[in-house]
Amino acid sequence: MRLTAITWDRLADALAERVTRAGAGAGAGSGSGSADGWRRVLVDGAPAARPGHLAAALTDALRLRGRAAVTVAAEGFWRAASLRYEYGRNDPDAYYDHWLDTGALWREVVGPLEPGGTGRVLPDLWDPDRDRATRSAPVLLPPGGVLVLHGALLLGHGFPADLAVHVSLGSSALARRTDPDERWTLPAFARYEDEVRPAEHADVVVRADDPRRPAWNGEG
Repeated sequence: MRLTAITWDRLADALAERVTRAGAGAGAGSGSGSADGWRRVLVDGAPAARPGHLAAALTDALRLRGRAAVTVAAEGFWRAASLRYEYGRNDPDAYYDHWLDTGALWREVVGPLEPGGTGRVLPDLWDPDRDRATRSAPVLLPPGGVLVLHGALLLGHGFPADLAVHVSLGSSALARRTDPDERWTLPAFARYEDEVRPAEHADVVVRADDPRRPAWNGEG
């Protein structure tokens, strides 16, 4: 894969342009958006790759182009601690298979943007730090608006996306940039690379081994 150097600001602008321009959004298996004109963007990456920062910058770039956008963190849809820690607090297979409540994401975030949906997206459901429901109110995303869903291990669940972005770290960079208390998750990301091969499923791959000098598989 040929990668071209780019800045984070230019990358966010390029992704926003791809989403908004005519005919944009074919990718990740879902075609060109819902019948109501909503667009869905996935920004996938390990916490050390900081996919949330790119998602926030993309959302800002979309709004500057006059597009309504809502950012949703997958972490806000983790299961309760009693379920996440059923096999212990540091089980990488449980992290991979059970932490994310994919059913809740489908019901509260993805489903409302399906054809004929309400457009009412729940920004989060569960606070994993306090281990309780957030009680957040749904956000109404008007037709033509964009959902930007970001988080780890997102690809491979079949979530519909008009644009899927994978922020990639090599194994050495991932280990180096992962907080020591979270390095028990590294086998889960190795499994993700082996089983899902996220770079092959993504429309856009961003290599971020050096956070100051990202590179991507698009035109610089």
